[in-house]
Amino acid sequence: MTEIHDVALSAGGFDFRVRVYPAVEPNGSLLVWLHGGAFMFGDLEMPEADQVGRRLSETGTIVVSVDYTLAPLDALEGLAPPDPDAGLPTPEQLRAEADSARPRARFPVAGLQTVAAFDWAVANARTYGADPERVSLGGASAGANLSAGAAMRLRDRGTTAPRILALVYPSLHDGILPPNDETAGLLRDVPPARLFTPETRAAINRNYLPDGSDPDGYAFPGGHDVAGLPEVLMVNAELDSLRPSGEAFAAELAAASVDVRVVRERGAMHGYLNEIGHPAAEHTLVLIGNAVAAR
Repeated sequence: MTEIHDVALSAGGFDFRVRVYPAVEPNGSLLVWLHGGAFMFGDLEMPEADQVGRRLSETGTIVVSVDYTLAPLDALEGLAPPDPDAGLPTPEQLRAEADSARPRARFPVAGLQTVAAFDWAVANARTYGADPERVSLGGASAGANLSAGAAMRLRDRGTTAPRILALVYPSLHDGILPPNDETAGLLRDVPPARLFTPETRAAINRNYLPDGSDPDGYAFPGGHDVAGLPEVLMVNAELDSLRPSGEAFAAELAAASVDVRVVRERGAMHGYLNEIGHPAAEHTLVLIGNAVAAR
């Protein structure tokens, strides 16, 4: 099967699908990938999903992009108006689009679907020319959170683990971590609509996990036991109020003897994988491709 195609799956009490991007010349690696969108937004057509699938499959990595069940839109009013220069839909457009969309659900549904997608990818890897022991897992923003939480579930299950965990501009802690002086100075020049504030992050997180109870770290892995996780590639956007979370999580990984590589994409703002041709996006795609293809 060499054509891009969708596969129907079910987990967490909901149907969902994955989109498979086969590689014409497989190098043996496979990446299960999750887009971002504050747990509420996003689809398989957005560049953060489709660009990753198409570009990495061209270099030999099969990509399985996960169309997980999104959370309700109850936090929509708590978000700042979008940047008018970023080409993003307005809250009204998002609400209208969602009115006719598929069912929505909160934690833990998307995380359980991520595990199911990973299991499906391992079971079917050889069909697409990949090695079942070279299946990696990753995502961007909320998708990175879901990937890290799923990796913890897989670790605790004690069976197959991802080869590499690739986390791009992730949100891994329940809340905004305070920036250091250098980061705070850089963020002062970022348009407010391109930043997460403590208030907007709280609205997003309580929409996803209403009671904030997360003893296992499956919802927000930061600050929990990360020992035994697979090797991690951490890519943070420099001009991102979520960067302190990514950097703190990388430190937690290192302290737990988990191999981690941390890269800061200079001059990049959150969500840059949605900007086709952005220098940071180009560089990050190379980083991910090299990491998951390595033996």
